[in-house]
Amino acid sequence: MKRRPLLALIGLTAAAACLSSANALADDLYQTIMSRKSIRVAVPTDYPPYGSVSTDMQPRGYDIDMANLIGKKLGVKVNLVPVTAPNRIAYLQTNKADITISSLGKTAERAKVVDFSIAYAPFFDAVFGSKSVKASSFAELNGKTISVTRGSMQDQELEQMAPGAVVKRFEDNNSTLSSFLAGQTQMFATGTTVAAALQKMNPSLDMELKVILANAPCYVAMPKGESTLLAKINMIIREARADGTIDKFSQTWLGAPAGQLPD
Repeated sequence: MKRRPLLALIGLTAAAACLSSANALADDLYQTIMSRKSIRVAVPTDYPPYGSVSTDMQPRGYDIDMANLIGKKLGVKVNLVPVTAPNRIAYLQTNKADITISSLGKTAERAKVVDFSIAYAPFFDAVFGSKSVKASSFAELNGKTISVTRGSMQDQELEQMAPGAVVKRFEDNNSTLSSFLAGQTQMFATGTTVAAALQKMNPSLDMELKVILANAPCYVAMPKGESTLLAKINMIIREARADGTIDKFSQTWLGAPAGQLPD
C-alpha cells in the first residue's frame, strides 16, 4: 500500500525533470549562436527601403542595418538569409534562420508560433492606386481589384477591413507591385515607405494614397521560448533607441526619425 505514493512521487519528479529539460532545450539558441560565432538573420531583398539588392548585388536597407547592428552588439558574424513575406516565419520554424528582421508586424496569430522583440522601426500600411480611381474609404474599395503580397500584414488588413474588395495575392512584393504597374490591378496595398520608393523610381507614375490601413511597427521575431536571446535583442534595441541609432536608421531609409516606438 505504501508503494503507490512512492510511485506517484517518482512520476512527479520525472515529469518535473522532463519539463526542466524541455525548458532548457527551448532556451539554448543564444548559446548556440555564441558558440558558432554567427547569427542567421532572415531579411527581405524585395522590399525597399527595408531590404533590397543594390547595384553591387549586396543587400541594403533598414532591416539589413538592424541585422548588422545586432550582430555587432553580440560580437558575432551576420549571415543574411533572403526571405519573402510568405516564408519569413517558416524559416524560423524549420531552423533555416535564427531570427527574422523583415518588416514583420506583430499579430495574435503570429505570436502563437514566434516571440517578438520590442519594436525597432515604424511602418504604415495603405492602399495606393491611380488618381482616376475613386477610393477614399473602405466602402469605396468594394469591387476594386487590389494586389497584395500573400501572408503580409496588408493581406490580413484588407481581409478584415475591405471584405468587398477583389484581392489578388502574389508570392512576393515585386510581383505585387508589378501587377499594378502592368495594369492588372487598379490598386495595391503596401507600406507607405515602399510606395514612396516606387514613386521615386518612377516619377511620372500615376499613383496616390487612397486609404490608410494601419500603423504596424516592425518587430524582430524568433522561435518561441528563447528568453535569453529575446532579452539580449531587446536590450540592443532599447540602447539603439536611446542613443539615436534607430532614429538615424529611420532618417536614412524612411526620411524621418522613428519617433516613439511601442514595446
